[in-house]
Amino acid sequence: MAAKITGGGCSWRRFYRKRTPSRFLIFSVRASNSMDDMDTVYKQLGLFSLKKKIKDVVLKAEMFAPDALELEEEQWIKQEETMRCYDLWEDPAKSDEILLKLADRAKAVDSLKDLKYKAEEAKLIIQLGEMDAIDYSLFEQAYDSSLDVSRSLHHYEMSKLLRDQYDAEGACMIIKSGSQDAKSQIWTEQVVSMYIKWAEKLGQNARVAEKCSFLSNKSGVNSATIEFEFDYAYGYLLGERGVHRLIISSTSNEECSATVDIIPLFLRASPDFEVKEDDLIVSYPAKENHKIAENMVSIQHIPSGITVESSGMIE
Repeated sequence: MAAKITGGGCSWRRFYRKRTPSRFLIFSVRASNSMDDMDTVYKQLGLFSLKKKIKDVVLKAEMFAPDALELEEEQWIKQEETMRCYDLWEDPAKSDEILLKLADRAKAVDSLKDLKYKAEEAKLIIQLGEMDAIDYSLFEQAYDSSLDVSRSLHHYEMSKLLRDQYDAEGACMIIKSGSQDAKSQIWTEQVVSMYIKWAEKLGQNARVAEKCSFLSNKSGVNSATIEFEFDYAYGYLLGERGVHRLIISSTSNEECSATVDIIPLFLRASPDFEVKEDDLIVSYPAKENHKIAENMVSIQHIPSGITVESSGMIE
C-alpha cells in the first residue's frame, strides 16, 4: 500500500507494510497459555541444551578413547614382559622405576575403560530420551556422566603433554606478600583463595600447611604454603611461578604483588639425591626485621635458588 505526498516541488511515495507476527512470537503466545505450558517449553529448551553438550562429549570420547586404550594396553603388555625378563633384586632403584611406570600404565588403562563405560552410559540415556522413555532427571544424570568423561579426557590429554621430570608429582606452593602493607597482604590472601578454589573445581584437595599474617585483625596473609596432593599438580602449576600483581590505580601506578614459587611434592617414591650442607644458607629474618616472628627460619638452596621459610605457625 502506498500514498503519494507532494510539497515544495518534490514528491515522496510512502509505503505502508502490513505487519505480520513472526512464527516465534506465535509459538511463544501459544506456549504461554498456561504456566504448565511455559514450564514444558523451558524444560524442552533445557533438554536440547543438555543433549547437545552430552552428544559433543560422547562423540569426542568415541573418537579418542578406543585408539588410546589400544595403545595403552600394548604398552602395558610390553612393560610386563620387560619386568619378567628383568631381575628386580639386582638394581632396586631401576626396579622401582619399572614398577612405577607399570602402575601408571595400568592406571591409564583403567581410566580409559571407565571413560568408555561412562560415555556409553550417557549415549544410551540419550537414545532412550529420544524415544520419550525417560524423564528430565535422567538427562541430568547423563550430563553428570558426560562431565566426568570430559574431566577424564582432559586429565589424560594433560598427562601426555606433561612429560618433564617432576610433572607427574604433587606440588607445594609457597606464596609471599610483596610488602608488609595491608593491601598487599589482603591481595596475597585472595591469591591463596584462588588456588584453593582451582583445586576444588578439579575435584581435588588443597591443604594449607602453613599461613602467617602480620596484621592485627588477621585479615591478610604475609606468607602461605599450600600442598596439592594429586598427580600432575606440579606440571599444572609450574607456569604459575612468578610475581602476581594487582594494579590498584592506573594513574598513580599503585599496585600490590604476591610472589608464587612451586616445588615438587613427591607422592610416591622420593628421588635419591643428596643435599650438601655447603649448598644451604640458613638465616633468621627476625634479627633483621623485628616485626617478623622470632621463631621464623629461612633456608635457601644455592644451586636451585629455592628458599623455604618456616614461621612456626602451622594450621
